[in-house]
Amino acid sequence: MPAQPVVAVINTNPDLVELLKARIEAAGFVVLVMHVEDIRAGLDLESVLDQHDPQVIVYDVVMPYERNWRFLQHLRETTLRDRRFVLTTPNEKGIRQLVGRDQKVYEVLDDRGDVDDIVQAVREAARARPTA
Repeated sequence: MPAQPVVAVINTNPDLVELLKARIEAAGFVVLVMHVEDIRAGLDLESVLDQHDPQVIVYDVVMPYERNWRFLQHLRETTLRDRRFVLTTPNEKGIRQLVGRDQKVYEVLDDRGDVDDIVQAVREAARARPTA
């Protein structure tokens, strides 16, 4: 039986992290939690990725939006390149000018429909990843 696919949740909100973790695990994934500040502080992200190889990364872009968007872009161009992303934010309107119209961003305002949409996006991203 193949191992359950791994999803990394990178977020700054502990309550939201626990909610996403529970709902994504209930959908059949193993969830790895990382905090943005730990990555900024020097977490050995390469080792974590080598060890767990997440298929999808759920990344939350928060205020200050421009700074955090630049940091995400840096990660996407380096350590997290070639990974599938599901982007979340507490304020889609606040980051829309940075991300453009082609990038889907899930606004998390409540714990029902918004989280269900994120779980569905994780499922779709996991299926879209090329197999080795």
